[in-house]
Amino acid sequence: MPIFPKISLRPEVENYLRESFMNKEVVSASSRQEAERKFETLLLHLSHPPPFTTVRQFSGFSIPVLQHPALPDILLIPVTGPRKNIEQQQCEVIVGAQCGNAVLRGAHVYVPGIMSASKFMKAGDVISVYSDIEGKCKKGAKEFDGTKVFLGNGISEVSRKDIFNGIRDLKGIGIRMTEPIYLSPSFDNVLPSYLFLQNLPSAVVAHVLNPQPGEKILDLCAAPGGKTTHIAALMRDQGEVIALDKILNKVEKLKQNASLLGLRSIKAFCFDATKALKLDMADGTEGAPPFLPESFDRILLDAPCSGMGQRPNMACTWSLKEVTSYQPLQRKLFNVAVQLLKPGGVLVYSTCTVTLAENEEQVAWALTTFPCLQLQPQEPQIGGEGMVGAGLSLEQLRQLQRFDPSVVPLQSVDPDCLQDAKREDMIWLANRDCIGFFIAKFLKCKSTEKVSWN
Repeated sequence: MPIFPKISLRPEVENYLRESFMNKEVVSASSRQEAERKFETLLLHLSHPPPFTTVRQFSGFSIPVLQHPALPDILLIPVTGPRKNIEQQQCEVIVGAQCGNAVLRGAHVYVPGIMSASKFMKAGDVISVYSDIEGKCKKGAKEFDGTKVFLGNGISEVSRKDIFNGIRDLKGIGIRMTEPIYLSPSFDNVLPSYLFLQNLPSAVVAHVLNPQPGEKILDLCAAPGGKTTHIAALMRDQGEVIALDKILNKVEKLKQNASLLGLRSIKAFCFDATKALKLDMADGTEGAPPFLPESFDRILLDAPCSGMGQRPNMACTWSLKEVTSYQPLQRKLFNVAVQLLKPGGVLVYSTCTVTLAENEEQVAWALTTFPCLQLQPQEPQIGGEGMVGAGLSLEQLRQLQRFDPSVVPLQSVDPDCLQDAKREDMIWLANRDCIGFFIAKFLKCKSTEKVSWN
């Protein structure tokens, strides 16, 4: 049962999504009422955390939790909740929506995320934490009467004066959560050389790419490196994994993750992936971007996207212009990826969004624009098939993976029920009630060296 309201979106954004999920093909395949029900279910799922935390384990290490049968390196750990008997306190803190999302994922409340605190709050007080899902709370307010959602209780590490009138740019933990409404396991600094937090569909991507030892792989938009390190691990660290991202601090974080995990095959560069194709033979440095055409055996394009599949997400303040701005960039990156891929090579395209325009429409565009590409079946096939509405055939839709949590009812997860649940039922739930995500796999059938797409 839902405990939070559905994700808060701008009306024009919600209408845009509704039009996609209730397009003519969807409605004719079921009914308008069923399409509307699924769409509303999706919006509710997006504001709630998935029922499992997914952890990737590295070879030579295992912990006794639920292991995914199709993904031997993936562990599933239940997120229990919502807990219904937590007593709300008089002393309260209001946090921004993004901070609230982090709390639902198992984080404490950090000082920069605190928008408002009770007038007499001091260090050591028991505090109720609420999320301002509409973004209307003013920084430093002593009271807030707007729409807020209860996230649980914690112990204040600082006073109100410390936060708003004390040390400038104070950071660190402000509220240490002791009774979160969702009990999500925290893996901060827990065996960092052996365990890596990663959403289930994100972990599927590297398996679909299926990198082999000795190959040269390109991860076009790599930071923070979860998929990059997964690719290197599946290759047994034999070969070369080139990782690009244009934001320097994210590249540094990727390098840290690779070093921490002992992966030497990864070479990370701060570089704009839209310029990764070398147009001049004399241009560039050997081994560094840009690269000559048809240099890579496999390429992952985990494209920048609207992120409308991320969970939990109680509020998104983006405008319709922002939500719809990614399709041209994705196509520019796709063009680069196709030209950098060797004939016979594999290209995997993925997003963490649910929009038709960034997923199935992109596949239809790619198959029309690049005759050298063939859509391929995926292994493992854990998600559902693609959504109708982009002009793809039923056979093509079956070759896609769309992870859509609206296919299952929103439900509570408590420890007692999990103890009695069958293993296959828990796996079934984990596969479906996850973040919104999309994966497409292509094979490049012939050379494109003498062909140019602009």
